[in-house]
Amino acid sequence: MRETKTSVTGVGPAAAERRGRRRFLQQVSAGAAAALTGPLALSAAEAAQREAPPAAAAPLPTLTIGRYRLTRLIAGSNPIAGYSHSTLNLSEHMKEYFTHERVVAFVERCERMGINAWQTGQGASEKIVRAVGTLRERGSTIHWFCLASEGEGQRPLKEVVALRPIAVVHHGGVTDRLFRAGQAEKVHDFVKKAHDAGVLAGVSSHNPDNVAFIEEKSWENDFFMTCFYNVTRPAEEIRAKLGTVPLGEPFLESDREAMSAVVRQVKRPCLVFKILAAGHLCWDEKSVDSAFEYAFSHIKKGDGVIVGMYPRFSDEIAKNAALTLKHAGPGVA
Repeated sequence: MRETKTSVTGVGPAAAERRGRRRFLQQVSAGAAAALTGPLALSAAEAAQREAPPAAAAPLPTLTIGRYRLTRLIAGSNPIAGYSHSTLNLSEHMKEYFTHERVVAFVERCERMGINAWQTGQGASEKIVRAVGTLRERGSTIHWFCLASEGEGQRPLKEVVALRPIAVVHHGGVTDRLFRAGQAEKVHDFVKKAHDAGVLAGVSSHNPDNVAFIEEKSWENDFFMTCFYNVTRPAEEIRAKLGTVPLGEPFLESDREAMSAVVRQVKRPCLVFKILAAGHLCWDEKSVDSAFEYAFSHIKKGDGVIVGMYPRFSDEIAKNAALTLKHAGPGVA
């Protein structure tokens, strides 16, 4: 009979191997636990999103802009940039949360849920440029477009176009400021330069009067970005309207009625943003559902919505995709 050798501790080889495996697993678990306490820690909601089924229940409805077919639900980027339109602490929380890895994961999650377009902010920040590069390296087919404008401190239009967005959109706040200053032609010139550079051109505005003016003058822009709330309205205009001025940005209920009326009148596609009033309509699922219902029932079949999402606490991407299917239905515009 073969004699089984033991270690100096009196433990046989099999037992020693099992103990070694246990020690290894304990070390891995400890390392994972340490990682989850750092800035890249995954919440339970995030972990569930990454393990969720890879596709939405049905294809999202689409619209056409130029030669591109975009889903009527388009991912926004204000939370990524830290524009909470609320408090400084929330803005900082958003910026801290959206690391490079999380921005990439966010867009990839949008694609898995059937969203094929992503709109980002002014001039394409370095965070966005880096994320777009990584996404392309990983085979993403997201239709990316961004806001831009000309002026001191802004990325030149030719540099923005060199990043290969499908379109550039004249920044809404700048549009409104130039219109108030009687310099609307500068916005028109931007549209022409974008076309000369070989990309689609959009104009964003928070003021329905500006959108109506552009439509009446038959500018060459391919589409509009239209805000449901006129948050750039000057203080004196607010005071004349309300008799006082609210603290912070004004989110007036009647604003979305005025903008949606113009959206339905213009012939070109409109991408409506701030349908959730920058989170002011997100206190419960019922109010979010109501906001999506209002948006899709008050715009044209060929229009879409841009929604910023902050999936830190729940799977907002999947929820918004489901609400789009519920209120816009599947199909092609």
